[in-house]
Amino acid sequence: MVISFSYKSKQFFFVLIKLSIVLFAFYFIYNKLINNPDLDFNDFLLLLNKNDVFSLKNVSFLLFLTFFNWFFEILKWQKLVSSIKKISLKKALEQNLGAFTASLFTPNRIGEYGAKTFYFSSMDRKHIVLLNLMGNMAQMSVTVILGVIGLTLFIINYNIELNHHKLATFFVIVVVLIALIGLSIKKILLKIRVVYLQKIIRFIKELSVKTHIFNLGLSFLRYIIFSFQFYYLLVIFGFSTSYSNAMIIISSMYLLTSVIPSILIFDVVVKGSVAVYLFSIIDVNQVSILCIVMLMWMLNFVLPSIFGSFYVLNFNLPKNETA
Repeated sequence: MVISFSYKSKQFFFVLIKLSIVLFAFYFIYNKLINNPDLDFNDFLLLLNKNDVFSLKNVSFLLFLTFFNWFFEILKWQKLVSSIKKISLKKALEQNLGAFTASLFTPNRIGEYGAKTFYFSSMDRKHIVLLNLMGNMAQMSVTVILGVIGLTLFIINYNIELNHHKLATFFVIVVVLIALIGLSIKKILLKIRVVYLQKIIRFIKELSVKTHIFNLGLSFLRYIIFSFQFYYLLVIFGFSTSYSNAMIIISSMYLLTSVIPSILIFDVVVKGSVAVYLFSIIDVNQVSILCIVMLMWMLNFVLPSIFGSFYVLNFNLPKNETA
């Protein structure tokens, strides 16, 4: 027995899904801010006020950095998509922020891949997934390269004593996990036709060198912006350390947190734990670091998701998908 829904029923369920996404997003954000076991929200506000974070100068500059962080991400997406279809900066903004909000509760923003495809016709969706992957991989590459350099300097400069037994255990676990993942990938690849894999490789190769350079270049600029934003907050909170020394720890923090799978809404917890440990090496106050991580999360995740909720609520499927 086939159950068919009327056009009005489909529209109702579609609106219900959009409302659910936005309500869940706001609920998780509210819950994380108010019921944070590591940092009381009232103490958080008092510390921000004490360090003059709310001054016009500081608020303006922090929002300026947040704006350009997301502006370069939107510009990067526009450039990548232009390889298959020209879109305006306004459309790129809508797609980025809308997909970002929709993927808020998914591990490592995996939901973003599916969310962005809904803005395009079915024949373009496979390419959109690949383009989104390329954008994220470029950002990850920058994070890993700079993070490895930072972590190496961190271990050398601060004479970190490594527990060789724990390190060996960790290494064995990583090797076993990689082996299991490798076997799983091998099984999946065996099920995928070689022709399809060749099409993926061909598609990536067909993209211009300029597009690849643009992708990496904007990923690097974004990294410089949000890492400097973290440093600027350290300065506001009274830490007298050089930019180069701070970047060693900041880049190490972003490397370590990038390899830990987490739901984006709990990303602040993961970064907070890692940041507290790393900055404790140079005797930075734990509460201040938790405040900085929370503020970074609010500026670069909460704020864009609030704007993104507007695009989620106003989202409509492409005309050829509504029939």
